[in-house]
Amino acid sequence: MDDLVSLRDAFRKECTSVNSLAGLQKLKAQYLGKKGLVTEKLKALSAIAPEQRPAYGKAVNEIKIFLEEELRRTESLLKEREYQESILSEALDVTLPGKFTPPGSEHPIQRVLSEITGIFSSMGFEVGEGPEVELDYYNFEALNMPRNHPARDMQDTFYISDDVVLRTHTSPVQIRVMEKRTPPLKIVAPGKVYRCDADVSHTPMFHQVEGFMVDTDISFSDLKGVLHTFVEAFFERSLAMRFRPSYFPFTEPSAEVDIGWEKGGAEPGWLEILGCGMVHPNVLRGCDVDPEIYTGYAFGMGIERLAMLRYGVSDLRLFFENDLQFLRQFV
Repeated sequence: MDDLVSLRDAFRKECTSVNSLAGLQKLKAQYLGKKGLVTEKLKALSAIAPEQRPAYGKAVNEIKIFLEEELRRTESLLKEREYQESILSEALDVTLPGKFTPPGSEHPIQRVLSEITGIFSSMGFEVGEGPEVELDYYNFEALNMPRNHPARDMQDTFYISDDVVLRTHTSPVQIRVMEKRTPPLKIVAPGKVYRCDADVSHTPMFHQVEGFMVDTDISFSDLKGVLHTFVEAFFERSLAMRFRPSYFPFTEPSAEVDIGWEKGGAEPGWLEILGCGMVHPNVLRGCDVDPEIYTGYAFGMGIERLAMLRYGVSDLRLFFENDLQFLRQFV
């Protein structure tokens, strides 16, 4: 018993001299660790005479509880002292100039995308969305491109499985909307699309806006009027436009739209900016829309293409290389 009293007094003396949490942890291991002094006393219980074991065991447990409480109390005091010292050492001099954090800015592609969406919204178009990981049915078959259709080769598709792709255009939104709603419909669908292509004017991921309208008595002249209004609003000036016959499986007739554009030579030239056409009757039938009653038009354009024209950028890849010197030009 005298040894236990001496052990407790020794611990109390050492505990009062500890001045760090590391030192306290070392003291804890010395007394309460697997080979600690108190632990050894408990192991020695079997060597005590049977009639003395209860009193001895009780005394050892009381010392153990005392040590644990002292350790917790000392740990709390040391943590509070370290906290106060850290506050004093990290005090700020409020007279010093602050650190300047430059504000962020909208990416030029997002800025152009928002502007285009805003123009069409002002003409009464709703904004529609669809998944970027799309079923083959919505990306191709419902758009009049069945299996083995040659137009699929134009898409350079990323296949996830036989029936799942990364969408190659935002046109699947057109199908999804017509399946759920009945005409009249007037939708614009911006978003990311993916194709296996990469050079100065193409990237594997780019942005596209699909627009379409389905109602009674919709004609190609309605489409021309909408696109002419858009071009003048986006470029903020009057531009010559022409519609060239083209082919898209989901529209008939189909056309490419060019605008008169100064290319740096002696004579102004033509630049293609989008594709369009009247919604193919097969597409309407596939969505349970009667082509004898309803007609519609659709158009699609690449956002990066228009951003390059807007800002005079010659290499599309600059938009996605995260070059701050380049991006700061658009702040």
